[in-house]
Amino acid sequence: MTTPAAGAKKAIVLYLHVHQPYRIRHYTIFDAGQNHDYFDAAYDSRESNERILQKVAESSYLPTNARLLELLNKNPQFKVSMSITGTVLEQLEKWSPAALQSFKDIVATGQVEIVAETYHHSLAFFYSRAEFEMQVRMHREKVQQLFGQTPQVFRNTELAYNNDLAYWADKAGYKGILAEGWDKVLDWRSPNFVYRPTYTNNIRLLMKNYRLSDDIAFRFGNQDWEQWPLTADKFTSWLNAEPEATNFNLFMDYETFGEHQWDESGIFKFLEYLPQEWLRTPGNTFMTVSEAIDSFDARDEINVPDTITWADTERDLSAWLGNAMQQESIHALYSLQGRIIATNDLALIEDWRRLQTSDHFYYMCTKWFNDGDIHAYFSPYATPYEAFINFMNSYHDLTFRLREQGVTV
Repeated sequence: MTTPAAGAKKAIVLYLHVHQPYRIRHYTIFDAGQNHDYFDAAYDSRESNERILQKVAESSYLPTNARLLELLNKNPQFKVSMSITGTVLEQLEKWSPAALQSFKDIVATGQVEIVAETYHHSLAFFYSRAEFEMQVRMHREKVQQLFGQTPQVFRNTELAYNNDLAYWADKAGYKGILAEGWDKVLDWRSPNFVYRPTYTNNIRLLMKNYRLSDDIAFRFGNQDWEQWPLTADKFTSWLNAEPEATNFNLFMDYETFGEHQWDESGIFKFLEYLPQEWLRTPGNTFMTVSEAIDSFDARDEINVPDTITWADTERDLSAWLGNAMQQESIHALYSLQGRIIATNDLALIEDWRRLQTSDHFYYMCTKWFNDGDIHAYFSPYATPYEAFINFMNSYHDLTFRLREQGVTV
């Protein structure tokens, strides 16, 4: 990676997360034991995973990467960090090689850092440390194969974070880890600094500035928002008004650009003008997550005994594990681990891992008070109960396939 400008005082740390799951098709109990394809939506009227991937590539990945490549070539100080799951990388390889090449092109500039995570975007850390570590290793190898980088900074699925995860990442040799800058954790402190996690020796913690990030990711196109329209010069004026800050951690989904916020909203113009507006002030720069960690001393120690995430108003795991359907399905799935792995059946193991993707449990969420509209937006199912039924029918087929191999379930 290139080094940050000498004497830089304030940096934007722009981190984008790329992910698409293998969505479960309309899979009935009559399919279980007969048809082992859980993910090919061509069997029904719902959009197939291939069609969704291509749609998002056209609306978001390709146009965003084209603009990022131009910005990276034009501004040596412009830097981006990103994480990209194994499941979306597989889909890009199969269904949108042009989009995959566009990611390779921006990484090849030397100004883009790839962040480590679980291959299958799973919650395995909370259920099986062995499976978690296997998926992290799978992801690292995939990133090395496609992009020639070995990730130095870690982020867990949905920014799920606690002291135990930081301790694991420290022992695993990562220089940094990412988390949500939640008020209840930070207390009086600001997310605009580097921190050290409690009970660790070497690793550093970067925490998302959720207010600034959500101004772009969620509020940007809302014409009822009091700050609409959000322009690059207005946004940078807010950052410049924070004289003590060192790093503004802007963490968001890649699909913010072109998918969640449409082109018509002006989101791409905002992205195009942000670097020149920010760099107009002497001392301002951009850094990757590693550069921020290397450039700034830890401001304080952060203690997070309970798990936090970047989702919903509670910032906990309740979006995925908050009701009985979610708890039953995820416990049932992980209960098969030993028997599934012991079969050495690669197709069976891969289906089991694809079912671990956290999106499946998110679709079962029944929190319809503050965050329901967001959950409904992301779900391909009419109801959370439909998501649960499709998942459990797939689970029952896994058990059928085990019994076919003589394994007691």
